[in-house]
Amino acid sequence: MPNSIKKLKEAFKEGKYTQLLTDIYVDQNVIEYQKERYIKALESFEKIYGEKEVEIYSAPGRSEVGGNHTDHQFGKVLATSINLDAIAIVAPKKENVIDLKSEGYDRIQHDLNHLDKNDVKDGSSEALIAGVAFKLKEEGYKIGGFEAYVTSDVLNGAGMSSSAAFEVLIGNILSGLYNDMKISPVFLAQAGQFAENEFFGKPCGLMDQMASSIGGLINIDFEDPEKPQIKKVEVDFEEYGHSLCIVDTKGSHADLTDDYAAIPEEMKEVAGFFDKAVLREVDKDDFYLNLPKIREILGDRAVLRAMHLFEENKRVDEQVKALEDGDFETFKKLVKESGDSSFKYLQNVYSSHDLTNQSESIGLAMSDISLGDRGVSRVHGGGFAGTIQAFVPNDIVGMYKKNMEHVFGEGACHVLKVRPYGGMKVL
Repeated sequence: MPNSIKKLKEAFKEGKYTQLLTDIYVDQNVIEYQKERYIKALESFEKIYGEKEVEIYSAPGRSEVGGNHTDHQFGKVLATSINLDAIAIVAPKKENVIDLKSEGYDRIQHDLNHLDKNDVKDGSSEALIAGVAFKLKEEGYKIGGFEAYVTSDVLNGAGMSSSAAFEVLIGNILSGLYNDMKISPVFLAQAGQFAENEFFGKPCGLMDQMASSIGGLINIDFEDPEKPQIKKVEVDFEEYGHSLCIVDTKGSHADLTDDYAAIPEEMKEVAGFFDKAVLREVDKDDFYLNLPKIREILGDRAVLRAMHLFEENKRVDEQVKALEDGDFETFKKLVKESGDSSFKYLQNVYSSHDLTNQSESIGLAMSDISLGDRGVSRVHGGGFAGTIQAFVPNDIVGMYKKNMEHVFGEGACHVLKVRPYGGMKVL
């Protein structure tokens, strides 16, 4: 039910929504920050669009826990939504236009009567908006105009998928305003991927959008990418006294396109040896039986990357079982194994084109030294530069954060929580 901006601001100030914010963001330490953030967003909307009846929507960033570089081979992943998100203050609009202002970016006004991808610029936020709206309309859902002010604390370029959060946010707004929030989270994720692939012009798997849209810790099997098998993994990390830390090692993603592209290309070349499109379709025993011949034809790096894929798929199943059995120490051991496999076999921790810059390697080494046998760390997301992930016992989080920020600068270590909700209508 829409509320006036004035009433919502008063309710946030009075603490009426404290419990709601605690449910969403989990960490008591961020609740005051979130209250101020929501009030500021309401004020920003009012400055641009005036005092109106509004609704509030949210979509979280994500962190991949297992299944590094497997989704593009129709593999298995374990991913979680985190308590950083994009939020939108929204009011419906009679005109068939989406009028959206994101904090720090130019205002976008897109006419929904023009939903051809040729009507938008590749690589733009407008392309993501148009792509999501196009996919919903194509599937028979209602779409319509709205005004929105968006602010996000999902870190750009940090492997947390800020673009996926934005796509899922747009999908949830259209679902809430015009479809009674009845569009499935799975379809909203697929619409986000479609927008990114077809309108924005970036090839990506479906993991990022799924983790943002569905929420919580989820195990996804992409064997049939049109109908991925999704299972919620019920685990409360708080019970185990650990925090999820993401450390920005400040490595540049510039000029890494070829490094990223080579991973799926080489994996698919190995699959092609067996006349298959992706490695998921290749029998693991056949691969190892033919390993000498594949080495001879495709070289060793392609073989090592395929080995990572086969073992990583198996490892995801083992991670899920460990969590469901309440065996957190085995889970941590498997996280470490996943990271080691990414480093040694997948080889996505630093670029072979720039051997002097190895910020992620430094971060992983510092983590090993700081955590000893109490915590674990691994490469996060696509790799080569940017962020690492660590599971750190709560009693040494302060020490770990201090050590990481000594090397990478103040604010480099983000202490996060697993968020139980995906894309949602907040109010």
